[in-house]
This record gives sequence, structure tokens and C-alpha cells, in this order.
Amino acid sequence: MTNIKHPANQRMLGLLFLLLSIYVLPAQPVYEDTPQLPAGVPGERIQALLQTINSNDPDKIRQFFDQNVADGFRQFAPMEEHIGAFQSTYRMTGGVDFYSVRTYTPARQEIVVIAKDRLFGGWHGFSFQLSGAEQRVDRLNFSPARPPKNIQNNEPELSEADLVRTIQEKLEVLCKKDAFSGTVLLARGDQILLERACGEASKSFHVANNIDTKFNLGSMNKMFTATAIAQLAEKGKLKLDDPISKYVDESWLPRSITDRVTVHHLLTHTSGLSSYFNDTYFKSSRDLFRQVDDYKSLVKGDTLSFAPGARFQYSNTGMLLLGVVVEKASGINYFDYIRQNISEPAGMKNTDCYELDRPVENLAEGYIPQADGGWKNNIFLHVLKGGPAGGGYSTVRDLHRFARAMQSGKLLSSHSLEKMWQSHSDDGYGYGFGIDETPAGKIVGHGGGFPGLNSHLDIMLDKGYVLVVMSNYDSGAEPLRGYIRNLVFTRLKS
Repeated sequence: MTNIKHPANQRMLGLLFLLLSIYVLPAQPVYEDTPQLPAGVPGERIQALLQTINSNDPDKIRQFFDQNVADGFRQFAPMEEHIGAFQSTYRMTGGVDFYSVRTYTPARQEIVVIAKDRLFGGWHGFSFQLSGAEQRVDRLNFSPARPPKNIQNNEPELSEADLVRTIQEKLEVLCKKDAFSGTVLLARGDQILLERACGEASKSFHVANNIDTKFNLGSMNKMFTATAIAQLAEKGKLKLDDPISKYVDESWLPRSITDRVTVHHLLTHTSGLSSYFNDTYFKSSRDLFRQVDDYKSLVKGDTLSFAPGARFQYSNTGMLLLGVVVEKASGINYFDYIRQNISEPAGMKNTDCYELDRPVENLAEGYIPQADGGWKNNIFLHVLKGGPAGGGYSTVRDLHRFARAMQSGKLLSSHSLEKMWQSHSDDGYGYGFGIDETPAGKIVGHGGGFPGLNSHLDIMLDKGYVLVVMSNYDSGAEPLRGYIRNLVFTRLKS
């Protein structure tokens, strides 16, 4: 969970990192669920929170903040953004019902409430702290949750054909309700079993999404950057244990940092570096950032928050610097390298880091729900051109091609894939890929999220399926992705 402390950042990013947290679940924790509300004020706060989300009413959300929320959290962002985040939660879930309070070993400070959503039947965790003499809600987060351990699945098994039909029926409901805007693809190997588009790529001109509409990838570009690094390692042009001072000069960071950080640290988010989405970025024109070198002003002055290799900390700066490594080791521009060595071999004709001040055919704008029931596009919030850490565009078909090219050995050797798709920390992260060990086997992939966009690729290595969900709505892909994954995990006949 990333907490944004500067007021300017709060307004620019909305409450994506404040309330709606999308992530790959880390290693299985030890927990217990108590299926009853706690006594006293904690129970009252939980009831008020869930009732407020389910009301989907701006006036009741304001009342909830007046009566139940600590000043610090209330002032974290404008009230309109708080309202928008609560309404986005309702849109994602169709409302939620209390199931339990979850406690962990070792103990955690926050209260964690487990609720089941009404639209998808998925499980969600609301975590918060109570502060002050009045025990008011502070630091509220909302994220996917593991199912309670005592839940028995009594629903009938599904054949593959039944699975596809069930997903199609759910999509009909979601599309009619405007609860999903985007594209979805499910494939077994090379065979596409299901693909569907709905919603609008442009609300201004009422242009519908289609299966080849290009959606923003968010952080999913990290997969391409990591693949490029692994390719260069195979060619002997770099080593994964090289200090990045071999490739990143002191116009970026001093050698006191780059001598300590290795390529491996950047790939695994264990470098101790942070994110270039900082005050300088938010106060700058997006027009300034088009090539990798343009980001130097955002990285300069960054420090290590811990000794490299000590722990996991998601780092956009780390992935950006891998783009510098790609350019130095290959001798060509980062974007050209990705096109020539990943996109073209994989047949990804609709994937690139487009410059958004130039016309791009069939590209979806991102949309953020507003408290007044309208929408705001994200054109002035996100990058003008994506890069090594994220912000490019692709389609569900292209991401399926990427997954198959990776699995078939077209892009990397099996030895390199084994390293990339192996977790290098307790947080379930390999080299530019999230690693998820599930009851249905190992899944690798990556998600991307930002106000007005959300996409995800799941390569189900043991099941043989590839799932891609892309959306131009705030957190729009994650609920559908979770629903389909749950069907595959719990109901698909083996």
C-alpha cells in the first residue's frame, strides 16, 4: 500500500492509493476470522462504514466523514475525492456484506474487516485504524482478500464450455449496468475461448470500445522491461549481479548509491529506491517527459530507504533505471529495443508507448467517476508517454500474444524464464512479474492501475489458461479478473 503524503499528489492521484488498493496477494499469512462485529465503538464504526458504502449517497458519505472519521484522514483529500472513492467502491462491488473481523499472527495494528461483494461474490478487506479519544477511523484501505478458511464451495463444477458461458452471462450484466468498460480475453494455449468488449473508449464522442482498442497498461510495461534485461543477459551484454554504476552514470545518481544497487535489486524491487512520481513530477509539464533521459530531474536526489536486498519496496524509479541499463547495454534507444526485440517477434502490432499529443487510432481514454454522477478523464493526470516503469498501451490480443511468445521460448530461454518467474521475496515478485501460488497452481503476470485505468495479465502456468482484462475505468479490471480467477480455481473441472 502506497501512502501519498503531499497534498498536491493527493489531488492528482485521487484516492487510488488511499482507498482502492490493487495488488497481487503475497505469501499466505496466518489468520483467523471471527464472524461477528466487535462490541462498542469498533463495531459501530464498521457498521457505519459498510452502510455508507452501500448507500452510494454523497450526502451520507459526507455525514460518515463528519461523524466517524479522524481529521487527518478527512483532510487527506478534498471531500469530492472521498465521495468519488466510496462511489467507485460501490460500482466495483454492487454493495458489500459483512462477514468477519480478521486477525493475524503476528498481530497487526489495524482492524481488518472481511466483506463479500454482491456483484461478483468476491471477498474484500477493509483495513483501518481508530485514532484519538473518540476512536475515529483513520488510514482506510480497501483491497482484495483471501476467502475465509471455513467457506465451503457447494456450487457445481463447470466444464470449460460452461465456464465460458457463465463468464459471458456475467459480462452481459456488467455491461448493461456500466459496471465494466473495457475488454476481456480468456484463452487456453493459443485457442481464444472468450473475448468481449463493452463500454466507451471516448465518452465525449460516444465511441465504443472494441476488441482491438488500446488500453493503458499502467505498470504492466515492467514485464517488457524485465524481459529486455533478461534478453541482454542471455546475450552476455550484462550480468544480473552487476552494480548499476556500470550503466547508470552520476548525472542520475551518485556512485555511493549505484555501486551498492545491482540489476537484480532493480528487477525485484529490493533496491531501496522509491518512485519518480514525486513533487517535481506533479509540478512539471508532462510535455517534458518523453525519453528515458528526460526523467533525470525526477530521480536526482533520491536516496536509499534501506540497504539494497534487505526487503521489498515497489519502486517505479528502479524500473525506470532498468530502461537506462537497456539503453547502455544494447546501444539503442529503449523504445526501439522493445519494439524490435519484444513487440515485433511476438506479433504485438498494437502495443507501444504512444505520445498522446499525436493522433493514435482506437485508443481508450481513462475515466474517473465523480461525486456528481459524472466522469472526469485522466488526460492531465498521467504521463504523456509511457516508459520502462509503465504508461504504455496494448490490447488483450497483443497481451495474449506476449504470454504465448514468453511460454514458447520465442523471447527467452526456459532457463531465463525460470529465474524471472521465481519469487525473489516474500511479497511474491520475480523479475518484473508478480508470482502468485494459488490452489490452482502457479500464476505469473502483472497488473497496472492509476486513476482512470486498470489492466491485468494472468498466465496460469499449471492450468494452461491466459486471462487478460483491461479497463478504462478506475479499478475497473480487478473485480472481473477476480471473479474469473475464482471460477477457474474453484469450479472448473480438472
